[in-house]
Amino acid sequence: MTRRILIVQGHPDPAAAHFGHALAQAYAEAASGAGHTVRTVTVAQLDFPLLRSQEAWAHGPVPAALAPAQQAILWAEHLVVFFPLWLGGMPAVLKGFFEQVARPGFAISQERNALGLPEKLLAGRSARIVVTMGMPAPVYRWVFHAHSVKALERNILGFVGIAPVHETLVGMVEGRPEGRERALARMAQLGRRGA
Repeated sequence: MTRRILIVQGHPDPAAAHFGHALAQAYAEAASGAGHTVRTVTVAQLDFPLLRSQEAWAHGPVPAALAPAQQAILWAEHLVVFFPLWLGGMPAVLKGFFEQVARPGFAISQERNALGLPEKLLAGRSARIVVTMGMPAPVYRWVFHAHSVKALERNILGFVGIAPVHETLVGMVEGRPEGRERALARMAQLGRRGA
């Protein structure tokens, strides 16, 4: 079964010389080679302001630079979000991106149900979060409880209906070359599967 896959490259540096870019490329090439259709949104190349009020989030216009990203999300059946761990969390520009695109009327309904919750408008899509970091991945998972990944999974993706969400933690990115090769091979395997 082939899928429509959107890669969200969340590295804040637009230079494509980071390991997270290489992982995304390995995934995309393998996915395309297996017959999946792949699109990419590179957040660092987009010019948009940060939201500064609930009013702007609920009723302000979506920046023109992000309208194509919203259309790509609607098109996708599966999202793969890549980002480096910065100060224990996702980079601010990626958080700002999600705040801008996950608006009422697009990602959630403007009306509330009997429990006071909005309808999740992006249901029917799955996702994978791929995080690179300098520390060993088990340390981040078990000591720090992968808190930023869990926040993205629950509070953003899950809140708008994207499920299931899987995660791939890539630690020790500045370590031995064989570890990086294993991570690239793993991304290619996931890309072929569209997972």
